[in-house]
Amino acid sequence: MNQANKAVTAFQVPIIDVASDEAIFEGEGWDAVVVVATSLAEIKQDEISLLAAHASQIDMRVGKSATLLFAPGLAGGRLIISPVTDSVNEYSDVRIFAKAAREGIAIAKAAGAIKPLLVVPAVSDKRFVYAEQVAALACGQELWQPLEAREAKSLLPSLEAIGLLNTSAHSMLLNAAESGRVLARDLCGTEPERMSAIGFAQYCIDAFADSGLAMSVIDQVEQLKAQYPLLSAVGRSSFGVERHHPRVVKLEYVGEGTITKTLFFAGKGVIYDTGGADIKVAGSMAGMSRDKGGAAAVAGLMKALSILKPKGIKVVAELGLVRNSIGSDAFVTDEIITSHAGVRVRIGNTDAEGRLVLADLLSHLRIQAQTAVNPQLFSLATLTGHVVRAYGGYPALVENSAAKQQGVAALLADVGELWGEPFEVSRLRTEDFDKVADKNGVADVVSSNNGPSSITARGHQYPAAFLIKASGLMQTTLAFTHIDIAGSAVEGDPLYGKPTASPLVALLHLSKL
Repeated sequence: MNQANKAVTAFQVPIIDVASDEAIFEGEGWDAVVVVATSLAEIKQDEISLLAAHASQIDMRVGKSATLLFAPGLAGGRLIISPVTDSVNEYSDVRIFAKAAREGIAIAKAAGAIKPLLVVPAVSDKRFVYAEQVAALACGQELWQPLEAREAKSLLPSLEAIGLLNTSAHSMLLNAAESGRVLARDLCGTEPERMSAIGFAQYCIDAFADSGLAMSVIDQVEQLKAQYPLLSAVGRSSFGVERHHPRVVKLEYVGEGTITKTLFFAGKGVIYDTGGADIKVAGSMAGMSRDKGGAAAVAGLMKALSILKPKGIKVVAELGLVRNSIGSDAFVTDEIITSHAGVRVRIGNTDAEGRLVLADLLSHLRIQAQTAVNPQLFSLATLTGHVVRAYGGYPALVENSAAKQQGVAALLADVGELWGEPFEVSRLRTEDFDKVADKNGVADVVSSNNGPSSITARGHQYPAAFLIKASGLMQTTLAFTHIDIAGSAVEGDPLYGKPTASPLVALLHLSKL
């Protein structure tokens, strides 16, 4: 990528900064005050409280829906009251603050603000202990602009900074997380030619320049075929088109001090999924450029770690980047292919390609994990339609027995609940392993059935059983957790909605625990 293109793609991430109590006033450098509160009575600043109370007497919307008020003397003369609704509902979680913050920041931006100040009064409910931080991150989600639009220079005005009126706002953590989420959104949400496997790898190279992370890219065809045979089978038809060649990106973060924990991540980066020989039909191919959300989120996590620099932890990631193309050299159902772990895999459906990519990545990580300090392995993927059918917009955690004994999914679910990235926890059962057994014994394992996962019983659980067997993890005591983010990788329109970088924030906190 030349320097001109780099300048276009660079995205100004608003700096999340802690501000003093005086910041609400004109002349302090901020140009709007956005209040996100459960009620007007929760507002602690007298100047804001009086204005809001007076406005509510003449406009019934104030305190009930996001409203812009003329506020002489306050920052920019703009006061936006964005109420948090349904906070007394015991089933609500901290995402109600995220929703209110997004509504408020959208009004501030539309009004011309470039340095809004976010005010989130503290509440005593333990569900909302990180409400301010979640609100700030939600503003980043609202403000992100697609890479294609930025490169076409059809940019909307961007904010310079977001202020937080709280000295305990964890601004360093928030800025690191948002920088990682911007990278993840760019990687996930960009069309398949601009963000081909080659383009994805190059974007990572640029993003991690001078980051301190160790990075390498496997790009040689023969090396890919020898070391990643299942991934290469998925990409077999793409080898005939040079710009569609697969890549494997390897990243490693090593914190200062004595290493007490090692995390390993395999990220599914299917750049485009046609379904292969079991081709997607009836319009279901649309949106398949987002099938790289797992690899994108892992890359974003590594970016956040490189900025935050937590001590005493090592994090290793492999991203499998491949296009599942259709063509005369495409792999087909019934083939038997030996994985990197030496497991003979019968292909049940070429549209179940993501688990093949992950199995080879996990096999490489397994070898490293066997000599690592307190290792935990994870796979991250937009893997199945079944998880969307089962859980809607929530990602699923499916762990092996070793991870369950360590409480990995339970801990991650608790962290996600507090930080606005909730999970659903699923369990592996003996039926899941039975489902991937090759009943006639020709192969060691079958990759999938030949029907859509969305109508297959236990359609998001049994792929984890396949991963455990095909990667060689079955013969170890390593803790492994599979994370299916097919329902949470984008918001809104399931095909072309805004990427979320889910579950980067929860994983970032897991790395610090």
